[in-house]
Amino acid sequence: MFQTAIPVFHVKSSRAAENFYCRHLGFQKEFEYRIDEAKADPCYMGLRREKAWIHLSSFSGDGVAGGVVFLLVDDVDVLFREFTTNKRCHRPASHQSDLGQPRDVFKGR
Repeated sequence: MFQTAIPVFHVKSSRAAENFYCRHLGFQKEFEYRIDEAKADPCYMGLRREKAWIHLSSFSGDGVAGGVVFLLVDDVDVLFREFTTNKRCHRPASHQSDLGQPRDVFKGR
């Protein structure tokens, strides 16, 4: 039966996305595919951090804008310290701040 589901995120620039996910969030690139190796895009790549996988694609029609993925972690405070200690991400005023109200992405439709 099912073992896992891997989200596919659409990206405009595969190089910028790889930089963000690998340098800032600690993922490792496991594979990449390009129709033309001389061009950065379009590209489809798979990234992994421990047991979590994500796929990034700059191919037209892949991934849907506005998708959401939940990553379950053993200790969110440890991850927060990693991001802020290593200057991977900018530290917000408080990591326990109010994130605001949910948005109606369908505008009432």
